[in-house]
Amino acid sequence: MGSTASEQHTDSLSVSWTDNVRFVRQLSHDLRNHLNAAELQAVYISELTGDAELKTEIKRLRATIAELGAILQKLLADLGQIKPSLMPYRAVDFVEDLRQKFAHDFPQESAAVNWDIQPGDAALNVDPQLLQQALLELFANAFQHQRGQGPLAATAKIDNDRFVFTLREPKAGFELSTENWGREPLRKISQGHYGLGLNRVRVIVEAHGGELHAHYDPTESVLLTTITLPLSAEPS
Repeated sequence: MGSTASEQHTDSLSVSWTDNVRFVRQLSHDLRNHLNAAELQAVYISELTGDAELKTEIKRLRATIAELGAILQKLLADLGQIKPSLMPYRAVDFVEDLRQKFAHDFPQESAAVNWDIQPGDAALNVDPQLLQQALLELFANAFQHQRGQGPLAATAKIDNDRFVFTLREPKAGFELSTENWGREPLRKISQGHYGLGLNRVRVIVEAHGGELHAHYDPTESVLLTTITLPLSAEPS
């Protein structure tokens, strides 16, 4: 006898994003507890031995444990709720702070970006640290994924009473759809990367009342990412 549609089963599951986040948080918490226990055990073993070679190996083990802990910490941060503490901030000061932070975090790539800053005296209402993290994530993605030949171009300006930041990056090959840019977490996963960064960028930008868009130009092999933010109603 053939089974009816209601009797048929499927292996396809639909799990809400909230449930996924709760699961990963709990798993990360449990794993960090085990890592903390392993770290304490490694310290204890190191104190018991006087063998220099063994102490060196224990030091390497502790470094590995610390690295795993840092990965879990970043994962939790990427999944964390965004609660910006907004404050008036001159757009030109924000972009200059961003440039300095970029040079610090990407010293090998600091000469690979051409900056064009022209926001005048306009002011934003932002959480400077949180928004800075979002923009730096865009740079990190540009350097890590399908980077093409030539420098990146970062532009900041005021257009139609909006602050507009654009990042123009050459791409060696680009086949992704930009229709749901930043709205598909976990879609692209590789070692050490879990497909959460771009989604976090979008969430941060939208928490500031802004928008994130991306467009790929196949004729020039360029990906253009645009962030627009409202200006502050308060004087700078």
